[in-house]
Amino acid sequence: MAIPTSPGRRERKKAATRKAIGDAAIGLFLAKGFDAVSVREIADAADVSPTTVFAHFPCKEAIALDEDEDRRDELVAVVTGRAADCSIIDALHAYLRDNSREERMDADFLALLNSTPSLNDYAQRMWLRHGDALAAAVADELGTDGPDDTVLAFCRFVLQTQILAADVSETADSMSPDMVDAAFELLRPGWDHYLAQFT
Repeated sequence: MAIPTSPGRRERKKAATRKAIGDAAIGLFLAKGFDAVSVREIADAADVSPTTVFAHFPCKEAIALDEDEDRRDELVAVVTGRAADCSIIDALHAYLRDNSREERMDADFLALLNSTPSLNDYAQRMWLRHGDALAAAVADELGTDGPDDTVLAFCRFVLQTQILAADVSETADSMSPDMVDAAFELLRPGWDHYLAQFT
């Protein structure tokens, strides 16, 4: 039986540096605006070099949105960790309607995100990137060798629903539940038709 090990000193130091960079960056972004902050300013505030910043983050947008893997894992868990009596589409519908990551973001950060086109575009690209991971999880739950075109399309439409619901929301810190419901009303007949082949 393997004994769990805690992160080593090097890993802890790396994580601490990454957090320091992220905390410094968010503070500067909220105070001055995303576009007004340079990577050098972030590095100085975190007491590291610009090279160290780029060793941890590929670009400035990635510093502000440093939860990409967590979001992917959470999304996949909606499918793989759902209750036995809950369908895949019902689990995803409930997640987008009631448990959106965006709804749990800090209002000040959401205002920053929505007022910065480059940051908003990056956030959308990163979110849509999770389509492959979601599709793989759905295919695995269906017992197929991998996602076919229908599963890939379904997962892309699910992810686009969150973007659309955020775009049409009347408030900056939430998504439109009516838009989520409307999207899933359109998706459900096609998905049910697809699932009929497995029965």
